[in-house]
Amino acid sequence: MKKPSMLMSSLFISILLLLLFIESTTAQEVDDETEFDYLRGSERGPDRWGHIREEWATCRTGRYQSPIDLLHRRVQVIPKSAEIVKFYKAGNATVRNRGHDIMIEWEGEDSKIQINGTTYILRQCHWHSPSEHTINGSRFAAELHLVHQTPDNNSIAVIGLLYKLGKPNRFLTTLMEKLELVPNALDLTNAGEINPGEIKLRGRKYYRYMGSLTTPPCTEGVLWTLDRRIATISEGQVAKMREVVHDDAERNARPVQPLNGRKVGLYTTIKNHGKENHY
Repeated sequence: MKKPSMLMSSLFISILLLLLFIESTTAQEVDDETEFDYLRGSERGPDRWGHIREEWATCRTGRYQSPIDLLHRRVQVIPKSAEIVKFYKAGNATVRNRGHDIMIEWEGEDSKIQINGTTYILRQCHWHSPSEHTINGSRFAAELHLVHQTPDNNSIAVIGLLYKLGKPNRFLTTLMEKLELVPNALDLTNAGEINPGEIKLRGRKYYRYMGSLTTPPCTEGVLWTLDRRIATISEGQVAKMREVVHDDAERNARPVQPLNGRKVGLYTTIKNHGKENHY
């Protein structure tokens, strides 16, 4: 029989390994983006992210990374949708300058979505410009990511919305003054109540695939849903989003990653039921 000290050591090691496993499966995007940049060929650029920190190694070794090119000849059209139900409501939010983008982070757990019966809580949203995902090789003016996690924090689901140049985006118009409250990297401020329901996700088709976070630590196992309907954003709004970050960079979009045999579905939608917002 093992001595008590040996049993305690074994138990400690087991707990430590479990905590490491949990951390590896729940890793969110970093709040401090100043350690990396988006310049191709830079020592801190996308090709080097996996070398900067050991815990970012997946950026280099991962096989199911995001973003990807949504090439139509590789997309499987699925006539019956995997259902998504959206329950978004106004909640107290913090605006944070992460160094390369502006993030809106909701403090409560009132806003959520359900995908195939699984509930994901809305944690934050942020923008990239130009877009990170492309469609048939075409890149768009900007891309919004709505990042969700299951209540146990073991799974991540991201909803993406692509923007082309056109009419000003109404949600961004209401936010511009709040974005200017965090002019320096790592600045943050309470922004009062922000309603994510004002972000219009009304496309009747959407892409679905398994990928990763698009910033370090590039965690894989992320369920991606991208609205097929392209929204509009003004040229001035795109410029303002880059200007308020003050990182002197013209873009914050990771290059597209190899598909490596992954399947990408193009889903049609299920009709609305009651007051719940299905898309």
